[in-house]
Amino acid sequence: VYKFILRKVHMEPRVTIIGAGLAGSECALQLAARHIYVDLYDMKPSKMSPAHHSPNFAELVCSNSLKSLKLESAAGLLKHELSMLGSYLMKFAFQAQVPAGGALAVDRDVFSRLVTCALEQNPFITIHHQEVVDIPQGNVVIAAGPLCSDGLFNQLISYLGSSSLSFFDAAAPIVDVESINFDLVFKQSRYAHSCACDTQSAAQGDYLNCPFTKDAYLAFYHELINAKRAISKDFEQKDLFSACQPVEEVARTGVDSLRFGALKPVGISYPKNHPHLHINTSGAAFTRPYAVCQLRSENSQRTAYNLVGFQTNLLWGEQKRVFRMIPGLEEAEFFRYGVMHRNSFVDAPKCLDTTFKIPHTKIRLAGQITGTEGYTEAIASGLFAALNTYCELMDHPSIQLPVTGAFGSLVAYATNPQTSTYQPMHVNFGLMPVLEHRIKSKADRYKAYALRAETDLSAYIQNHPELIIESVVQDVATLNNVCG
Repeated sequence: VYKFILRKVHMEPRVTIIGAGLAGSECALQLAARHIYVDLYDMKPSKMSPAHHSPNFAELVCSNSLKSLKLESAAGLLKHELSMLGSYLMKFAFQAQVPAGGALAVDRDVFSRLVTCALEQNPFITIHHQEVVDIPQGNVVIAAGPLCSDGLFNQLISYLGSSSLSFFDAAAPIVDVESINFDLVFKQSRYAHSCACDTQSAAQGDYLNCPFTKDAYLAFYHELINAKRAISKDFEQKDLFSACQPVEEVARTGVDSLRFGALKPVGISYPKNHPHLHINTSGAAFTRPYAVCQLRSENSQRTAYNLVGFQTNLLWGEQKRVFRMIPGLEEAEFFRYGVMHRNSFVDAPKCLDTTFKIPHTKIRLAGQITGTEGYTEAIASGLFAALNTYCELMDHPSIQLPVTGAFGSLVAYATNPQTSTYQPMHVNFGLMPVLEHRIKSKADRYKAYALRAETDLSAYIQNHPELIIESVVQDVATLNNVCG
């Protein structure tokens, strides 16, 4: 009997996952759902990266938004695909959802606690709170994220035989709702009707709007581009992933760059009786601000709001001085200042196969370290890594998602050896094969892309029953009762 037990323990498939961020957490839960034992390593809380603040897993760093929910957008399509594939973290995201117009934004703390509890309660997952600097033997998924430790990343590069690439990423500041001046700030989603707002009614809205007059904007712009930075260098475009460029770097490209970007006033109008609303000499009303800074709720209680598009590299004292020039934030109290940190990723087209595996090894990568940029993309890559690791253990053919889909097309781009000057990439319709018939209307064209993607993925799932675990829904329901 003793020999039988030893033999059984030895034969049980086991996978090591390094990193309990979005990708690693999704990967661990998916493997565990298939009765694969997982050793999950994360250096929290004994060692924290420069951008992390919470000891919990799956922490959202830069923003609390997982972007659009609309099926006819690439970001919304990806969420739909993840739901079709039984993603755990997408279910948790919807449970931690806070209002954000047409986007999926979450209460960071609630979301992270749900994921952490799910991992801790799973009998197939053993959590190790320690840093990994040596890649272990056996099946390994490295989901350490773009902020993985230098030791691990250097060893990973020795396996890859190729130089790493890196870029800088930045996070936006968060302010206390009680410190916002609601004599100037009003709630309104873009292209929606506005309404009068106070602290209490702010707790019922989606976006808060801080409206600039032309004079206020120009004064703010001048101080912003001349403020002192934490990392004192002039960044080149190649150093910065476009979606997370510091607001001051965007501003340096031109005086109106923010008015056509993060501070665009399109679709926003002053509410009735707003102090900035006035009539010119011809009797016409100025109904639209010159520029608008939008604030998005950080939690379900709406006690904290982040400055949308205000990722920054400014010194904390300069952030307080300059960002208090935003109308309505004159006395703003900051729960968190913006931070900037180095993100690293590998040259996936040259280093990885079509399953994000390092050729001739048992090491697979997942998350933003592969260059698939974005929260939802990280969740998808964790699920993708789990499916292919499971198929490898079970001697099944590898999973090759349809290239007509949001994530399938991103994987195809990221692992295509012909992809040159590889840079982090979100899902987008530009990566998908063109439609068979040209559709002139962009809205109708995107709907056609989404319909084709859904049809192709449904057919693929039907032909690959190993993709879906029916217990996922029951597992999440059970965890809700356990984790609250």
